[in-house]
Amino acid sequence: MKYWLIKSEPFKYSWDQFEKDQSTFWDGVRNYQARNNLRQMSLGDLCLFYHSNEGKEVVGVAEVLKEWYQDPTTDNTNWCVVDVKPSIKLKRSISLAEIKADPELTDLGMLKQPRLSVVSITEAHFNHIIKLSNEQH
Repeated sequence: MKYWLIKSEPFKYSWDQFEKDQSTFWDGVRNYQARNNLRQMSLGDLCLFYHSNEGKEVVGVAEVLKEWYQDPTTDNTNWCVVDVKPSIKLKRSISLAEIKADPELTDLGMLKQPRLSVVSITEAHFNHIIKLSNEQH
């Protein structure tokens, strides 16, 4: 199993809408590195769902339902999507400020490449963020 962080601007597609929809295809990726990350996703992989721009926080976990296929929103064959479904809403959202301040997350991919919308993360980073979300603050 691999782990990922996927970003969405909540005014375009929020966690709440994702939960209502129960699944979606992850579209709009127009960066080759992010596209390549989509192509590496496998059925059952887990993704931290991050609200970018507004909120700037990890809010939930999504699961990959279907591996990559042609993005149905464009005829350009360079772009692809994966299907994902909501798995769990975090007990407590983890803010970007908290991520940046945590010494165990200093090498998190999203901090090294902040503009990338689909980022590979380690199992240790994934588990640490889940652990943080379960702690009281």
